[in-house]
Amino acid sequence: MTARRRRRAFLLQAACIAVTLFMGVPIYLIALAALSSRESLNRFPLALLPTDVSTETLRTFLSSTGVVGAFINSLIVGFTTVVLALLIGVPAGYALARYTFRGRGPYQLFLLLTRALPIVVLSVPLAQVFLNAGLYDTTYAVTLLHTALSLPTTVLITAAIFVSVPRDHEEAAVIFGATPVQAFVRVVMPQALPGVAAAAMFAFVMSWNEVLGAAVLTLNQRTLPAQVLSTLGDSPLAYRFAGGFALVLPALLFIAVMRKYLLNMWGTTLR
Repeated sequence: MTARRRRRAFLLQAACIAVTLFMGVPIYLIALAALSSRESLNRFPLALLPTDVSTETLRTFLSSTGVVGAFINSLIVGFTTVVLALLIGVPAGYALARYTFRGRGPYQLFLLLTRALPIVVLSVPLAQVFLNAGLYDTTYAVTLLHTALSLPTTVLITAAIFVSVPRDHEEAAVIFGATPVQAFVRVVMPQALPGVAAAAMFAFVMSWNEVLGAAVLTLNQRTLPAQVLSTLGDSPLAYRFAGGFALVLPALLFIAVMRKYLLNMWGTTLR
């Protein structure tokens, strides 16, 4: 039995290492190329360790036309998407977790089905709607689209975490004089922060990486992924690596900041 447990533990650790390498190696290679000089990128074979660290590639990318504005637009859209998704999704998730109403099961299934629609199916009709509303080629249009895309997952994640919060805690707070709103804010929300943090991470990463909808809905006010995509075909290799690094880094930083609020499936805090 002990040997079987050791074998299972070894296989689990090996799987974790394999997944980490699968996700980490591309990020490392992109960062290595983005922080290397153009001369080192043209060498063969390419070095796997930093030998000629330079910010020339990144500086050239950031000085390109439209990149800084697109970066700012991505930050605005990303953080606004997080705020709107949480403002709408958290109360909806709480309602799903705490109240029983007719059609609750089909409603949750319908939320999942909305994610089954390809973004290209939504972008073209939305472009027509935003053209008529005067919102085309604005960050507002992209924010509304990204909020709609992130809401289903936000609702389901928060609903799952609210179910795990004991109802007795909330009822005890009401007995001791708290209003339902105070009980929700002071008792339920602190215990639900891991789920809220997970929903916020998903909303931000989805908004930051989404490119097709932003490319269809904007021309001059593009987000960074849409800007990089529009210039990718005629760009040198160094520009592509720098663009990839610029796309990955902010999402990683946001995840690192929100990570301390997450709990794993066994309830221990991630440090």
